[in-house]
Amino acid sequence: MTVIEVFADVACPFTHVGLVRFVERRAELGRDDVRLRVRAWPLEVVNGQPLDPHFIAEEVADIRAQVDPALFAGFREEAFPATSMPALALTAAAYARDLPTGEAVALELRQLLFEQGLDIADEAVLARVAARHGVEADLDASGPVMADHAEGVDRGVIGSPHFFTPTGGFFCPSLDVGRDEGGELHVSFDPAGFDRFVAGCFA
Repeated sequence: MTVIEVFADVACPFTHVGLVRFVERRAELGRDDVRLRVRAWPLEVVNGQPLDPHFIAEEVADIRAQVDPALFAGFREEAFPATSMPALALTAAAYARDLPTGEAVALELRQLLFEQGLDIADEAVLARVAARHGVEADLDASGPVMADHAEGVDRGVIGSPHFFTPTGGFFCPSLDVGRDEGGELHVSFDPAGFDRFVAGCFA
């Protein structure tokens, strides 16, 4: 079993793109022996304030327009979570059970937020996810989340998402993200960067 670690925030749209692309390529290659361990990189801790729903909605719109209009189909700005900490705590508890459960919960939470437009800070939403996967979690337990953050700092995490593969680290490998002189966001798929990342994952 090969484990690809990724430090990321559950509410980061760039991470959602990267994980979707990874899972699609894994299925194409038939490589179920390669699994994701999604660690917490809580951007509200990193930035010292919660993520701005309107700013995230603009990023989502840019990704859909410039990368893939099929993604983020059900995203709703008004349902964006006020905090990602409970969802990150649930993910950590799922991984404490076993690797497949942790990966399934990490992916499902992003699908609920970005594809179905649900508030993943809502306790009822999180309770249903936990029940579906047989996970018992203290959603107020920040210890595992902050431990991940501390480890990410020690390992030189740049931002969300930052992948660690057997061949090295990759920051946001599926996308080329930048801003022009006017501050407008430009996002495009980075096929060369993604191929290098995939080669490191599935070597």
